[in-house]
Amino acid sequence: MKSLYERRKSGWLTSGGVTGVLTPVFAFVFIALSILTYPQFSWTDNALSDLGVVPGVTASLFNFGLCASGLLSLVFAIGLYKYLAKNILGKIGAIVFFAASLALEGIGWAPENIRPFHYIFSVAFFTFVPIALLIIACYLFITRENRLAGFTLLIALLAAAPWVLYFLVQYVPGVAIPELLSALAGSTWTVVVGWSMYQSGVRIYRATSQRKNP
Repeated sequence: MKSLYERRKSGWLTSGGVTGVLTPVFAFVFIALSILTYPQFSWTDNALSDLGVVPGVTASLFNFGLCASGLLSLVFAIGLYKYLAKNILGKIGAIVFFAASLALEGIGWAPENIRPFHYIFSVAFFTFVPIALLIIACYLFITRENRLAGFTLLIALLAAAPWVLYFLVQYVPGVAIPELLSALAGSTWTVVVGWSMYQSGVRIYRATSQRKNP
């Protein structure tokens, strides 16, 4: 029974780890492609979500990329729940990250012209990510994983900082730059933690396989 549980956990960790690495790749590749198809896009004056309502291939690329990234992020969040299951704080952090992933999916399904849902999903995504990371950082400090805890805390601050500065001094007219900076910070974390999750899943799988076949 324990062996079956460990194999299932291994599967979620490995699949969650892979999707944690792939989520930013999908997101940024399709954002880049959509920008390439719309030369009028301005980093200082536009929001990234403006690309989601440009008629033709631009909107299709942008919205598909967000929907695909959202689905991948949901799988990552489930694996993250298994990865942080030592106490309730880790589970709460993973659940908040799952909510952020749902919001990312919602941004893809509800472009800018679908009000007020697009705005709600966008605010939820950029709010839930740093909150989830702060909770997870606390969990990691409690479990004495200090290096990863410090890294997670730093990323949480970097994800929140572009928005705090934007609302304090509004350093650009549009929100594309704070969106990009915040997303890059969160993506760096998912890649690092995704790789760690994948390695953990592989170790569990090998350990259970060795016990099964001595």
